[in-house]
Amino acid sequence: MEDIVPDVVDAVPAGIVQVSYGECNVVCRGNELTPTQVKDPPTVQWCAPEGDSLYTLLMVDPDAPTRQDPKFREILHWAVVNIKGNDIATGFPLAAYIGSGPPEGTGLHRYIFLVYRQGNKIEEGQTIPNNVRAGRLNFSARQFAAKHGLGEPIAANYYQAQYDDYVPIRNKTIIG
Repeated sequence: MEDIVPDVVDAVPAGIVQVSYGECNVVCRGNELTPTQVKDPPTVQWCAPEGDSLYTLLMVDPDAPTRQDPKFREILHWAVVNIKGNDIATGFPLAAYIGSGPPEGTGLHRYIFLVYRQGNKIEEGQTIPNNVRAGRLNFSARQFAAKHGLGEPIAANYYQAQYDDYVPIRNKTIIG
């Protein structure tokens, strides 16, 4: 997990976010999954010992358009705030889930899941729908965490993906 430092976080979080796309496609510290395998929202869990705590889940791609030239760092793929414990269904989606869509010929992209313990409830605004690109480019997990007083993430995990035949299908559904 060291290769997400310093691009997205300053230090490797102590905890691991358990992420699975069905039974067979489990996220494991940089393993490779395909855009086809990750097109639908995953099951996500983390250790949430404090039952009354609220959490934030972010999923970002820091490698857009490429890892060598990340001028759109980071792309926001998912943001859920005010999650009770680790039950994502109780949270508010600031940005609906969009699966991986690395452009052809850009190599492997990292897709990083970060979980933060919230000190306070985050004000809920409009959700960025899963067919809208606006508001997703040049996102910064660090700036988001600072704005909302989240501190450092308590858990993380990531996979890598590169272009496959699902990417153009996915991109036809996205506007703006």
